[in-house]
Amino acid sequence: MRQETRAVHAGRRVDPATGAVTAPIHLSTTFERAADGGYPMGFSYSRESNPNRRMLEECMAELEGAAAAPAFSSGMAAATAVIESLPPDRPRRLLLPKDVYYGLRPLLTKTDLADRFEVTHIDMTDLDAVRDACTEAAPGMVWLETPSNPLLRVTDIAAAADFAHAAGAVVVVDNTWATPLLQQPLALGADLALNALTKYIGGHSDIMVGAVASRRDDEHLARMRSAQVNKGAVPSPFECWLALRGVQSLSARMERHCRNAAAIADFLVSRPEVSAVHYPGLASHPQHDVAMRQMGGVGGGMLSFELAGGRAAAMAVAASLELITRATSLGGPHSLIEHRASIEGPGTATPDGLLRLSIGLEHEDDLMEDLAQALARWTA
Repeated sequence: MRQETRAVHAGRRVDPATGAVTAPIHLSTTFERAADGGYPMGFSYSRESNPNRRMLEECMAELEGAAAAPAFSSGMAAATAVIESLPPDRPRRLLLPKDVYYGLRPLLTKTDLADRFEVTHIDMTDLDAVRDACTEAAPGMVWLETPSNPLLRVTDIAAAADFAHAAGAVVVVDNTWATPLLQQPLALGADLALNALTKYIGGHSDIMVGAVASRRDDEHLARMRSAQVNKGAVPSPFECWLALRGVQSLSARMERHCRNAAAIADFLVSRPEVSAVHYPGLASHPQHDVAMRQMGGVGGGMLSFELAGGRAAAMAVAASLELITRATSLGGPHSLIEHRASIEGPGTATPDGLLRLSIGLEHEDDLMEDLAQALARWTA
């Protein structure tokens, strides 16, 4: 079965009680016991399991080719569960990319995880550096983010996973930007694939859910499930229902996101006001060949670009846009732009002149016209 078909059918069943093709939302927090005290339908209390969450988890497991995919209340809750559930026999050192989602930094420096784990950041696109760090640092976990946020750097998952596994480390890939439609981390050797379903999977900027797909039914998965249930980091039935509804249109939406992003990237490359465009679909991208091999021959729906005028130009251009919205997040039908350095604050390594673009589902000509007028206004 192809991924496009899985996205429509995985985890779904016709409702046996009514024949409804679309599953109902099961808001009940508790479920009836049988005469013998058991739970014949497999549900007892919604924190432990819920029909909508189960369907979503089955769908995500099928899409990622996983043994299971527990869902969490957010992408950050999923990331937290992945890290803190690392089995105790693994080293407490984490190897992360230098260019990584900024939310991971405070998680690992401003919470209790800072006292429990040591973190090393390296350039994951440099496979020699990955090999050396795995050999010298002996990490318990290697975290890959590809394409990365916000510089769109691409890591060779298979090669990095080989080095990590040789050192005995667990390999995690944040697959949020590529989605399971474009990239299959577990098939490339990763142990876990994390998705913030808030983004492309949900697809409408109206839910907050995360999921972690595990290649094996092992101790790490069991510990994540324990964190999910016993710490209560679970999504609501309604958000699970919305995520499952959203994923049905994922293939059609990603096709449009990617096509639009490629057109916008080509347009920005041609503009004199722009000093750099970061998009894996461009032949000039340093990891273009790896990206095309890993991501089904497309560059994804995200890009970032730098203005020759630095921070002042970036802020002015973002403020001059009329169609593209200045907002955080990504993966929705509307195009969003933000100045990442100001969002990330002191200590950011993001270039001051960089703007990150989540390309939506609008007509690409309208998006280019909006960018053109904003760029022209800055230089006028």
